[in-house]
Amino acid sequence: MKTIIVSEIMETKSLTYVSQFPLWLLCFIIITLINAEEGFEFPKNFLFGTASSAYQYEGAYLTDGKNLSNWDVFTSIPGKIADGSHGKVAVDHYHRYPEDLDLMEDLGVNSYRLSFSWARILPKGRFGDVNMGGIDHYNRMINAILKRGIEPFVTLTHYDLPQELVVRYGSWLDPQIREDFENYAEICFRHFGDRVKFWATFNEPNVQVVLGYRTGTYPPSRCSKTFGNCTHGDSEIEPFLAAHNIIRSHLAAVNLYRTKFQEQQRGKIGIVMNTIWFEPVSDSLADILAVERAQAFYLTWFLDPVVFGRYPREMQEILGEDLLEFTKDDLKRSKNGLDFIGINQYTSRYAKDCLHSACEPGKGGSRAEGFVYANALKDGSHLGEPTGVNWFSTYPQGMEEMLMYAAKRYKDIPLYVTENGFGENNTGVLLNDHRRVKFMSNYLDALKRAMRKGADVRGYFAWSLLDNFEWISGYTIRFGMYHVDFKTQERTPRLSAFWYKNFIFHHRAQSKYG
Repeated sequence: MKTIIVSEIMETKSLTYVSQFPLWLLCFIIITLINAEEGFEFPKNFLFGTASSAYQYEGAYLTDGKNLSNWDVFTSIPGKIADGSHGKVAVDHYHRYPEDLDLMEDLGVNSYRLSFSWARILPKGRFGDVNMGGIDHYNRMINAILKRGIEPFVTLTHYDLPQELVVRYGSWLDPQIREDFENYAEICFRHFGDRVKFWATFNEPNVQVVLGYRTGTYPPSRCSKTFGNCTHGDSEIEPFLAAHNIIRSHLAAVNLYRTKFQEQQRGKIGIVMNTIWFEPVSDSLADILAVERAQAFYLTWFLDPVVFGRYPREMQEILGEDLLEFTKDDLKRSKNGLDFIGINQYTSRYAKDCLHSACEPGKGGSRAEGFVYANALKDGSHLGEPTGVNWFSTYPQGMEEMLMYAAKRYKDIPLYVTENGFGENNTGVLLNDHRRVKFMSNYLDALKRAMRKGADVRGYFAWSLLDNFEWISGYTIRFGMYHVDFKTQERTPRLSAFWYKNFIFHHRAQSKYG
């Protein structure tokens, strides 16, 4: 009865909400759906979902036995976050998840990508006890997700880890982090693997090491003076050291899952990468080759070792013996290192050669970056449409190209678009988010084109259901299909929520989803 009442309330709210929008916007939605590619059908088991992460959503930062994470400490340092904010409350998803899951159920999604807080499950890593308060919370949450007919798609760590590991040995800079991560993974597989059938080890480790150890804008805020304003670090060495330890940790966790859990639990395990599609800034051979170096020093840096057991050729040629070697056990494990690849796709950039061409001093001209300068501008013009968010311009073709690139390079490995969404500067409520609707429509069309060409894409997760804490931007950027009043925590649907609901309904019905 409660579910029926909630559904009726949501339907009434949705009708009231839709009546607020101009007729031309509603017509745009209808035309977009009608003009969907004729004859295209998503696979029967295609996952339509939304994505979140623990630190950006949960809040409850020291509740029920949780200890400090690296992001709890980092956000307490003045000047690190644009608006001086933090994730102590965020959108209070820890307490409000039943309400948020009701919103997802109303949208019609059949999957929810979330992450666990490592510091909530193991407050002191392997140097302390398992926190059963955290285990109980995620058990309740998983059960609530499944009760609504939604599939949990869980990331083990989305940038955050126990601060204890940073203090004890420097986290990703020390090889012993692999033991901690493997221990954490085993606890999660054992407690939740009977119901969680999709596991991702890491979210965007490429972003984590570049911003944490090269530019220093993310924790642990380490870099060389020429790359950023840090008190410690070496931007030429530490990103590759941290990456190596992350890759080895991934391989260890996958091997553990394969040997102890997968046969009985019948789940899948992969990794989620941030992706940028690079276009050459000119037709010169040097700039064309720079595109492949850009991918090597950003994406294939992590995926090639996991799939092929080696770093990309372009990295080997430039870094040589400075690249760490993998052990025989690592190489053995890499032969079966992925069940899927998660693709987070937002934006694209131009790539300019700095190996054979002169580049201005600064970002891009270094050996550590493959001698490639990546920028969204060419002769003052953007690649795609600028959004007002400094790192983000929209270029739907980049979605299609990126998926085709991954499909061709990593044959037979299924792909999931694990994040894709549109961010706007915080300029008010902005319920009429027609630019977000246009973005989602165009990017999903690009996804369908890639699938028509043979890319094995099995899911799409919108970032995000709710406005939330956007890392160093704090609450100044909004990605939500639902507006959140951060003072009252009230959720209000935007036009994009209505659009996505109709898109899912249309395509699930078309594919005879059941």
